Amino acid sequence: MEKFKLELLFQIIGIGSASGLIYKDNILLIIGDNSGYLYEYHIDSRELNRHALIENPSQNILKKDKPDFEAIASFGEDLYIFGSGSTDKRNNMVQLNSLEKKITTTHDLTGLYAVMQNFGKIKPEDFNLEGAIYDGKSWYLFNRGNGISNKNVIFTIEGENLNDQFTILSNDYKLPKIKGVRSSFTDAILVDESIYFLASAEDTKSTYEDGEVLGSIIGSINTKTMKINFTKKISDIHKFEGLTLYSKSKEKIEFLLCEDKDTETLETDIYKLSLNLN
Repeated sequence: MEKFKLELLFQIIGIGSASGLIYKDNILLIIGDNSGYLYEYHIDSRELNRHALIENPSQNILKKDKPDFEAIASFGEDLYIFGSGSTDKRNNMVQLNSLEKKITTTHDLTGLYAVMQNFGKIKPEDFNLEGAIYDGKSWYLFNRGNGISNKNVIFTIEGENLNDQFTILSNDYKLPKIKGVRSSFTDAILVDESIYFLASAEDTKSTYEDGEVLGSIIGSINTKTMKINFTKKISDIHKFEGLTLYSKSKEKIEFLLCEDKDTETLETDIYKLSLNLN
């Protein structure tokens, strides 16, 4: 997994601080961590639609008030959008119908997040959910270890719901350093039996305050062993926070990535990352 190619594919005007995306049928569904909308971008026509995730949504919510939607997952016709849990106002998960883009329910995950913190031995100030996967049976939720304790943790959760009937396992990871700073999970997706993940290094010891961006890596984890297969640095300057599958063949796998620039500018760059599989 030595050869890769990273290229800017296009820019979307009207979305800022992109933190997660899903690609399907030449449409991108995108969330932003300071926004109260789900964005629907039609690549061919360049049409951009907005769908409210909260009451009285805005595109640039004040940091202290924002729901901090950092992770998006899909299964079947359902979309699941998670708040990061890094403050008390960021504990909701919004579930939508992916066809109609209508909210079916909003879950308060305060109880789940508390259990995850206790089980994973993560202090509340170091808890920061940044990635989510659902395969119809298991949830994989990713804590970004950008707090003081560098707790990069994947929680595997199974059960009837995420409120009070579930079992939980956790795996800790020591991810590579970039320029002397430990990288931390920023997103992940499931491809066959592998988890592909993004991780970025940011010169900060806070899950709340931003720091200098030092670069990003991509890697994969075997879902049977939960061991890392590989990691590869893909940038020295970008903080990539969104990952989705674009195409896959025997020789190559391609992803689309979005970048969180931590500004109020409503512009989002979409990159294509190609990895040789041989």
